[in-house]
Amino acid sequence: MTREFFRDHSIAELGAMSDYWLNQQGRLTEPMVKRPGATHYEPIGWDEALGLLAEELKGLDSPDEALFYVSGRLNNEAAFLLQLFARAFGTNNLPDCSNMCHESSGFGLGETLGIGKGSVSLDDIHTSDLVFVVGQNPGTNHPRMLSALEETKRNGGRVVAVNTLPEAGLMRFKHPQKARGIFGRGTPIADQFLHIRAGGDLALFQALNLMLLEAEDAAPGAVLDHDFIRARTTGFEEFAEHTRKHSWDDILAATGLTRDEIEELFDRVLGSRRIIVCWAMGVTQHKHGVATVREIVNFLMARGNIGRPGAGVCPVRGHSNVQGDRTMGVWEQMPQSFLDALGREFGFTPPSRHGLDAVGSIRAMHEGRAKVFLGVAGNFVRATPDSALTEEAMRRCRLTAHVSTKLNRSHTVCGRTALILPTLGRSDRDVQASGEQFVTVEDSMSEVHASRGKLPPASPHLLSEVAIVARLARAVLGDEPSIPWEEFEADYGTIRDRISRVVPGFEDFNARVAVPGGFRLPNPVNEGVFPTPSGKAVFTCNDFTMPEIPPVICCCRRSARTTSGTRSGTRPTTGTAASTTPAGSSWSTRPTLRNSASPTGTWWTW
Repeated sequence: MTREFFRDHSIAELGAMSDYWLNQQGRLTEPMVKRPGATHYEPIGWDEALGLLAEELKGLDSPDEALFYVSGRLNNEAAFLLQLFARAFGTNNLPDCSNMCHESSGFGLGETLGIGKGSVSLDDIHTSDLVFVVGQNPGTNHPRMLSALEETKRNGGRVVAVNTLPEAGLMRFKHPQKARGIFGRGTPIADQFLHIRAGGDLALFQALNLMLLEAEDAAPGAVLDHDFIRARTTGFEEFAEHTRKHSWDDILAATGLTRDEIEELFDRVLGSRRIIVCWAMGVTQHKHGVATVREIVNFLMARGNIGRPGAGVCPVRGHSNVQGDRTMGVWEQMPQSFLDALGREFGFTPPSRHGLDAVGSIRAMHEGRAKVFLGVAGNFVRATPDSALTEEAMRRCRLTAHVSTKLNRSHTVCGRTALILPTLGRSDRDVQASGEQFVTVEDSMSEVHASRGKLPPASPHLLSEVAIVARLARAVLGDEPSIPWEEFEADYGTIRDRISRVVPGFEDFNARVAVPGGFRLPNPVNEGVFPTPSGKAVFTCNDFTMPEIPPVICCCRRSARTTSGTRSGTRPTTGTAASTTPAGSSWSTRPTLRNSASPTGTWWTW
């Protein structure tokens, strides 16, 4: 995408295009600026672009008027530099994409196990007796997981899918890189599919926990892991008392499942020594997402399935470095221990007050409390809730800037001044003053590995994300505090040296990541250590809740379908139902249903 493209397309025209169309226009090739009152982006040099952003930042009344948003596409090195810059600038306003997806996982796991990450590895999945796949669609959204589940099945394990939709990949998986996937019939993955109602996962795990307690009553000492509960946990008695109050009528209403289906699942649970629960946003993106995650932990702890090989918790994250960005400090409320280590390493005192998360950032922009927005490697407008309010909030900023590889919706929602800062992609060769560079990422299993681009950059005018952050930080902060931004840009290994002294688990970072396959970060949960206030894992009491669906008002009209294919009646066939439905009528978006008993048919509209 060249400057001619932006000359030929106004921002209003781009805003009318689909997200797919915007992304398909190709790679961004040079910095662009939308100046106050302008209708088009125009080219701008890197020094001027970063100078413009730096002047806006330095002109703020408070560092807390700036927002630094990060997507999970960002690598560890750039993420570490961005949070370092933001905190040296004086703010913890570091919203990120995890605020919208796995925040529930982080809080639920942090409260119960003391660490907001999963505890399992791929080897654990391969050797597990029973793997729950809850609220996620692996075949659609993370197909590599199907390979791991295929290994589970081939090793004798079982898989249960809990979802509002069946997915073909979980019914029968054909591995595209194996001969059996090409010539064979594939591997059936899900041994049981539970067609649950949206938001019913909390009730399902409450039902399983109730059944565990009742089974223990019937066979004392044969069901629960009392040694684990007694030595490693707290709060079990309160949890048990609370769980016994759950009603089967409530459970069946919330889940939409039959008692027989749940009992079949429970039989699988009793027959399994090692259990893993994997989940994604079908669990987390509910008002009771934290409660559901805590209930999952209750379920696993009751039989000692935490910290045991082949067992544990597995929140499945999306972009390649969602988890890594958090590890590197991109969070509006990092613990004081991290801030203290960062301050010691770089000789300044990071702000300790919590910053703004994604929703807080939207409110702050809308209310005029935040005036400069910098988004790195993401599409904030599309990622956040309440699109209309988000767009209105972004347009109230003095300056919005996005570090991106391709055009997206956020570039069409501009502050008074707007910048597009094009960057290298992960697949591009990254050559700096010290030679060719690589970056690192951390996956959902806490595995850290190197990523090296091999393709020639799309344009000679592209900068790496590390270079953009380092140059901006130097333009804003100068030499105060004394941070070697130029050194970091020239050699990413120097960033990893600093990370190794700030972030626990990254000791000797450069040497360990040079080993093929990288390394796995330690997880104290797997050592029987729980960094909670009590030093033990915590059973919790989670109130039963379920989404309340409002009553549906049905306006049922029967109308004849003519042989020419037209329909009589008043159901709108174009536009939105809300704008074209006659007064007094009520319509849903459900398609018109046709009685296929006759060639002409009879239509019922709803």
